[in-house]
Amino acid sequence: MNILFIADPMATFKTYKDTTYVMMREMAKRGWRLSHTLSSSLSVKDGDVVAQASAFVFNGVKSDDDKQWFQTESAVQTALKDYDAVIMRTDPPFDMQYLYATQLLTLAEAQGAKVFNSGQAMRDFNEKLAILNFSRFTAPTLVSTHSADVRAFLKTHGDIIVKPLDGMGGMGIFRLTESDPNIGSILETLMKLDTRTIMAQKYIPEIVHGDKRILVIGGEVVPFALARIPQKGETRGNLAAGGRGVAQELSARDREIAESLAPELKRRGILLAGLDVIGDYLTEVNVTSPTGFQEIMKQKDYDVAAVFADTVAEWSEAV
Repeated sequence: MNILFIADPMATFKTYKDTTYVMMREMAKRGWRLSHTLSSSLSVKDGDVVAQASAFVFNGVKSDDDKQWFQTESAVQTALKDYDAVIMRTDPPFDMQYLYATQLLTLAEAQGAKVFNSGQAMRDFNEKLAILNFSRFTAPTLVSTHSADVRAFLKTHGDIIVKPLDGMGGMGIFRLTESDPNIGSILETLMKLDTRTIMAQKYIPEIVHGDKRILVIGGEVVPFALARIPQKGETRGNLAAGGRGVAQELSARDREIAESLAPELKRRGILLAGLDVIGDYLTEVNVTSPTGFQEIMKQKDYDVAAVFADTVAEWSEAV
């Protein structure tokens, strides 16, 4: 197998917890040829979508801070259709440059490239807005560009979460109550004086028990969730915001939500999705660069990376 990863610079990976790293490591163990490029290195030449990509091998990780765990060859311009699979793992924000990259990936797919997740799926499934397709599983939710709407929503529910539509890792998420003295300032900043659309959701108290990440790979539900438990005094459970990751078996409700979404995710060409569930409610559907592999693998002895690699091989043959 000849695999191209489109991801952030590899020297920035935190190898002890990075999901893209452990995907690569598993594929390298299988003897697959791996290459890496940045989304900004995609272009069109003579009608074909190409990438300026570098093949690489593993040197081994000597410490958690090791930035030299890989060795690259000289970059070569290669058409995406010439790889057995293209794995898109660039982190958000989903800005215009990200949008352009997904459009090039869709063009590449039309030329025969096998891209996971597909460019179309990443455009269709904004990680916040996607939950609106599955409203029976969500808490009360508002999407608006108008701060007056958010204030009315707050008055109705008394305790809410507000967040941008293009962030990751808990970035830009605020909890608001009616007694908060900074409501105006927070909304002005987040909504940029009513020119930016955001999402508001009723606060779910069960967040203290963790924001659960449930992985769906190739339409199959991984049997363990990663509960990301907030630090004391913190609303966000995201690991990037200091949350503590605890792998646990799925509850009956977790499984109901995941198994209900799985067939639709597969139909849309989403090989890997990370569902976020707080209490009994679906809060996000992550399709850009879902994480959580290493924590589940270490705590539950369940080889998520192997399942992922198996599925890449299967889907690349089937597409």
